[in-house]
Amino acid sequence: MNNPNEIIRLTQYSHGGGCGCKIAPALLSKVLAGMPTTLPYPDLLVGTESSDDAAVYRINDNQAIVATTDFFMPIVDDPYDFGRIAATNALSDIYAMGAQPIFALAIVGMPIDRLPLAAIQQILAGGAAVCKEAGIPIAGGHSIDSPEPIYGLAAMGLVHPDQIKRNDRAQPGDVLILGKALGIGILSAALKKGELDSAGYQQMLSSTTQLNTPGLALGGMAQVHALTDVTGFGLAGHLLEICRGSKLVAEICFNDLPVLDAALHFAQQGYSTGASTRNWASYGGDVALPAQMPEWQKNILSDPQTSGGLLVACAPEAAEEVLEIFRQQGFQYAVQIGEIKAGAPGITVR
Repeated sequence: MNNPNEIIRLTQYSHGGGCGCKIAPALLSKVLAGMPTTLPYPDLLVGTESSDDAAVYRINDNQAIVATTDFFMPIVDDPYDFGRIAATNALSDIYAMGAQPIFALAIVGMPIDRLPLAAIQQILAGGAAVCKEAGIPIAGGHSIDSPEPIYGLAAMGLVHPDQIKRNDRAQPGDVLILGKALGIGILSAALKKGELDSAGYQQMLSSTTQLNTPGLALGGMAQVHALTDVTGFGLAGHLLEICRGSKLVAEICFNDLPVLDAALHFAQQGYSTGASTRNWASYGGDVALPAQMPEWQKNILSDPQTSGGLLVACAPEAAEEVLEIFRQQGFQYAVQIGEIKAGAPGITVR
């Protein structure tokens, strides 16, 4: 029976947390290898072919439905905060396609016999609060009794077919802009060890609950050629998806990467996640690093981001306009981090 006086630490109920729960890229490719092609459906404008953020289905000349699902286990202990983070993360996939969210369905799995009812209610309340902020309803959902807490959303959006932003349309000469600072996985590792102070936690929470609303404005910009969000595969993993889909190479400068202050401290002390190690094992061979690069810097590149920032590939002349969109919407860390060039798909880090 639940003890009403028990202090709930959600992370104690799960073996992983946030987008760090994602199956590693290399293993996921093997899992999906047998999936049937989506090519026979001409109105399915975006399917599984480029590992994009959401599916897109055209319903007429002016409207297309954008659909995604995203859920995970707790990355923080506070139930309300967990709900907010999970919902923000799920809606990010809609914004990453240049679309407007219109409604969501809740995905709920909870250990009913071990987790207090009040905690479950707070998780759902946190998700509902974020959806209210985004101007959409949670119109239903599905729940199961599961061994570990799971929460997320199936989210729907609308976009004009001509304004869809894919992750495989970058062009040579494009500059790369990142909307949020990195380091969420590293902070989650510190939190699990009880070493993250309140200031660091607030930094983590502010980033993971900031809706990626600039995606809607970016969808209307013809000079924004490719768009995605950085989540569980880390910056390098999601940038590689852009490079592979576009058949181009990216060059980034490590010193230009924005990193949360609290995360930088822990990264330099050697904190990382198991997901970071799995990520690097999956794609590290496609990332050229400087000689003698410290291990902590490599961990930043592969650090799994929960509800991470938008990654934009745009024409150089549009870079300042893109950055201004981020600034106007409160994204203080948005910055240019590199460029796209002709060459075999991969990443070169300077």
